[in-house]
This record gives sequence, structure tokens and C-alpha cells, in this order.
Amino acid sequence: MSLIITDECINCDVCEPECPNEAISQGAEIYEIDPNKCTECVGHYDEPQCVQVCPVDCIPKDTNNVETEELLWVKYEKLTGNKRP
Repeated sequence: MSLIITDECINCDVCEPECPNEAISQGAEIYEIDPNKCTECVGHYDEPQCVQVCPVDCIPKDTNNVETEELLWVKYEKLTGNKRP
């Protein structure tokens, strides 16, 4: 499942550069995560990097975009052109 940034976001700018898929961008009021690009860092890191650096803990899983780990790997392969290790 992809992640989502909630309205607790303080626009601190630390999450955007940490995303290996460039899924995070500045929205109208807070940062947003593109669910089509978010792999929860599968294929890149063991844990989502945005969650690791967020100082206010405002990046939960998006229950409206439920994906299995297998689907996240498929998305990773499509986004990067790399095969699953």
C-alpha cells in the first residue's frame, strides 16, 4: 500500500529529497505522495525513508491504496527498469 501525508504535515521539506521514486511533491497546502510512484521504498531501502525522517509522524499507510508487497515490487520494476534482486 502506498503512503499518505496527513494534514499534520508542517512543510519542513525533509521528506521530498529522501524519496527514491520522486513520489513526494509540494501540494497546495502540504506535501503530497503520488500513489502511482510510492513503493514504500521497496527495492531501495528496508523502510520508507520519508517516514524515517518525518519529525511529526504524519506519514501513515494509505488505506485507500492497498497494495501487497508483491505489487510494490512490480511497481518498483516498472518505475526503475530494474529487476527484483
